[in-house]
Amino acid sequence: MEGTSLYLPIVILLMQCSPSVPVTVSTNRHKVEVREFSDAVLSCMFRTEKDQNPRIEWKKKGKDVSFVYYNGHFRGPFEGRATIDGATVTLHRVTQEDAGEYRCEISAPLDSVSLGETNVTLKVLVPPHTPSCEIPSSAVTGSVVQLRCRDQQSIPPATYSWFKDNQPISPPRHANATYLINSHTGVLEFKAVAKEDTGRYSCLASNGVGSPKMCEGKHMTIEDVNITAVVAAVVVVCLVVLVCGCGGFLLHRNGFFTREFASSVVREPLLSINRYWFYSLRNEKRLTSTLFSPPPPRLIHQQDTEEGPLSGKEGTISAT
Repeated sequence: MEGTSLYLPIVILLMQCSPSVPVTVSTNRHKVEVREFSDAVLSCMFRTEKDQNPRIEWKKKGKDVSFVYYNGHFRGPFEGRATIDGATVTLHRVTQEDAGEYRCEISAPLDSVSLGETNVTLKVLVPPHTPSCEIPSSAVTGSVVQLRCRDQQSIPPATYSWFKDNQPISPPRHANATYLINSHTGVLEFKAVAKEDTGRYSCLASNGVGSPKMCEGKHMTIEDVNITAVVAAVVVVCLVVLVCGCGGFLLHRNGFFTREFASSVVREPLLSINRYWFYSLRNEKRLTSTLFSPPPPRLIHQQDTEEGPLSGKEGTISAT
């Protein structure tokens, strides 16, 4: 009896010193992928030490953190289209706007560690839409031609396959192939198209989500270079150049350009310049001018007057 009373305080002390279990939060799926317009389940499980009625909150990360579930109610765009079971949230008919990172927070004020959280990332998958196809209606043999196919809405991004006359075009197997196919960008490129490339082309987009989609086929015609038209165009250009050249030569020969140039030039008398003497012929007479002070060493263009050309600042003129 005395031994039992001796061990009882020790047992009570050990019970009081036993380690406490703080609030813990976890999820069974950190990444959730669902198709557009289906339901997404964001799981959140928790365990508390003492608090039997912890506060549950869901938040979504973006440019700003917004509440999904707070104070017992769904908020914002989730109101009326989400449900909660324990701490697990189900979003109904999700769209691309719902994709992102969510955080489940459990707050237990009575526990030694009062806050726990876990993250869940939601990815909304979008099946292919009908791709847009750029297919030229015609091309010239030997030219480089690109056919383009694109679907910008599918998630994950679509891969593309090309068809000619409803038959799949296989990817080229050797380096010197006449065409290239990029299944990621949707480009079909012909290095040098030939007559046999004429046909009806279409493109198929697929991403493993939903049914693949194909654009409406378009016919592309490959035409030979019209040699006759090219030769005719060259001949016409040569004739135009020849006619213009002959016309210019005849006008020049008849003095058309000379008369036009001469009419715009001011004619001046022809002078024979000496160091101190100037001679001028006018009306078959010889004029003699004696300079007393020579002009500056530069030429001044003047028109003749009835008295004759001036040759300096001062002088006398006599006619014989």
